[in-house]
Amino acid sequence: MNSALLALADPTRRAVFERVARSPAPVGDIAKGLPVSRPAVSQHLKVLKEAGLVLDHAEGARRIYRIDPRGLGPLRAWLDQFWGAALDAFAADLETQAKDDEHD
Repeated sequence: MNSALLALADPTRRAVFERVARSPAPVGDIAKGLPVSRPAVSQHLKVLKEAGLVLDHAEGARRIYRIDPRGLGPLRAWLDQFWGAALDAFAADLETQAKDDEHD
């Protein structure tokens, strides 16, 4: 999970990841419109793959990249632990506001 967070810390790598998340694609398609070269996108994909966030497979001479759902699971579980605490804090805040409104 830590390697996934480190991989996604880079803004360009996040942009690459988001493009792959929208649709599986080859490097050339992923690189279109990004402010980095195609070889740089390949390096970003390599880091994402090593972090367990993307998979690739051959289609002819091209490699098609897609999200690896198994890599997202631990990352999501880690984030979900904070979601529960955030919801509890939100509920407590609403309760406090409701009590304050009763006293006004």
